[in-house]
Amino acid sequence: MPSRVRPAGPTRLTPPAWLTAGLRPDSAPIPWAAVARAAVALSAPLALGLALGRPAYGALVSMGALSGVIGDTADAYRMRIFNIAVPQLFGAVGVTLGTLVFGHGWVAVAVLTLVALVSGMISSIGAVASVSGLLLLLNAVVGAGLPMPDPWWTAPLLLTLGGLFVLVLTLLGWPLRRTAPERSAVAATYRSVAELYEATGTAAYEERRQAVTATLNQSYDLVLARRAREHGRSPALVRLLAQLNVAVPLVEAAPAAHLRARLFGPLPASIPEAVRDLATAVEEGRTGEPVLDLPTPERPAEKAVDHALRYAAAVVHQADPDPHNVDDRLGRPAALRVRVRRTTRAVLFSEASWRYGLRLALCIGLAQALVSLIAVPRSYWVALTVTFVMKPDFGSVFSRAVLRAFGTAAGLLLAALVLAEVPRGWWDVPVMCVLAALIPAFSAKGYAFQTAAITPVILLLSDTLNQQGFDLVMPRLYDSLIGCAIALVAGYLLWPESWHSRIGDRLADAVADTSAYVRCAFGAAEDQDARMRARRKLYRDLSTVRSEFQRALTEPPPTGTRAAAWWPLVVAVERIVDATTAARLRVDHGAPGPDPAEVAAVERELRELAEGIRASDTLVEVRSELPGDENGVLAPLRQEVSAARAIAGPDLR
Repeated sequence: MPSRVRPAGPTRLTPPAWLTAGLRPDSAPIPWAAVARAAVALSAPLALGLALGRPAYGALVSMGALSGVIGDTADAYRMRIFNIAVPQLFGAVGVTLGTLVFGHGWVAVAVLTLVALVSGMISSIGAVASVSGLLLLLNAVVGAGLPMPDPWWTAPLLLTLGGLFVLVLTLLGWPLRRTAPERSAVAATYRSVAELYEATGTAAYEERRQAVTATLNQSYDLVLARRAREHGRSPALVRLLAQLNVAVPLVEAAPAAHLRARLFGPLPASIPEAVRDLATAVEEGRTGEPVLDLPTPERPAEKAVDHALRYAAAVVHQADPDPHNVDDRLGRPAALRVRVRRTTRAVLFSEASWRYGLRLALCIGLAQALVSLIAVPRSYWVALTVTFVMKPDFGSVFSRAVLRAFGTAAGLLLAALVLAEVPRGWWDVPVMCVLAALIPAFSAKGYAFQTAAITPVILLLSDTLNQQGFDLVMPRLYDSLIGCAIALVAGYLLWPESWHSRIGDRLADAVADTSAYVRCAFGAAEDQDARMRARRKLYRDLSTVRSEFQRALTEPPPTGTRAAAWWPLVVAVERIVDATTAARLRVDHGAPGPDPAEVAAVERELRELAEGIRASDTLVEVRSELPGDENGVLAPLRQEVSAARAIAGPDLR
């Protein structure tokens, strides 16, 4: 009797992971202080405008405050000044240009296209420049699309006042918490190091090491931002920099401790507890003689950890470090004129800068031509959508277009409810207070959630200016979809680099730098500071590479598929750097040094790996033979290099 074949069940249609990744909320905590600032900064100007009989003026001030709320992403107060004040100046220039070309057809198209080119090019400089470029273009689009009050300087003045209002609210705590953000960041670095030591020998080590890299980068960025102006004049800053510097040897000893824990079991609990106590001492400003209860070290890795911990404890508890003997581990910042010259050269002669500027200019030109020249009821919202989507330094263009569409649709549902049910006038103030508070709360959850929060705020403020009411909702949905389509076609599909990502080149550069780090670690020159700077720079670069790959994973095939196939190699390179550091520390604390021929063989394999990555779009398995002492300090490093060469087999091509 023939066996019965069970009919196949219904096929479940599920969207691919790269499409839905951004729709899952992040687990970041809600920044309650930013929530309170946003609520006050956006609702108070609206109330003042209504009280003075100038609701349009209040709406413009609130729009400027919205820009300040979006740009308030730094921790240190001095960095907040730059993050909020500098972009406001660019925003004022943008709205002035937009106001002057309002209703001028082809002139508006040409001016906004040129503004988009400049905005895209300066966005490659850094974080502050990126936000400045965003506000330059954003406000130019708003000025060219909405009628502004006369005279021409009214709108830029009111928008700037809104941004400065946010800055004032942000700086209210400066007199009481002048160095608190920097001190908290350094303490957080020590806590992350304590968690790293707790994770040695376990699968959680890699994740903890990435967290240490992030906190160390943030701490140096915060402290060095102040050091450029106050070094030698602020005892508190000198002490913080000294405390941060001595965390670096602790981080460098972690790979050796991880290798030791894998072979002989976990570290004693007193070691991470001692590091955690240093974090508390940094945060509380504690001084005096440190008390350490540590086990007697026996192996080279244990000696490295013990030496780094005792050295850190001595410096952390020292009240007055020598200000002339405290230097950072990344090198002193260049003079201002040198940095300006380098930045200008990088912007004007960088292929990537021109490429992004031209992509953005093309998209904005098409969007503005549509809203300015074609007789259809479209608005500035099309170009506004393109501006937000076409920010690849904020994430993937493709995924941002998709998330923008979803977020706008969700935000419009909320806006429709508000515009339909809430009477215009004083009721706008409490509604704006609630909606504004959602912006920082939702921004921490992801781009789609941020878009859903910002959309009803902008619509409510726009309605105050043009009084269209509920009729504003559906046209804005169509505008958003058109803007997303323009960004996808003209800013993504038409550019080969979207489909042939350069993530391989970035990874190849990191592998080549790793080869140079191996040479620096075991070369003839014994320069410990040079080794530390090379390692910190390498880990910072690897952190950037990891971010690039994570962004590429949200792209559709083939870019996302290729990034997923190459992802294990990113992890393998990080493990090679760890193994190199561990070997160097073992040599520093008594282990025999490696044979120079053995070091040269490792360098050669890494150089060949880098060349292979640049020459191929697919990973090719290479079996490498690395001779050397199986009991020597380089044995773990040779194993990691061999694993990296053979990490992708033919099945992943």
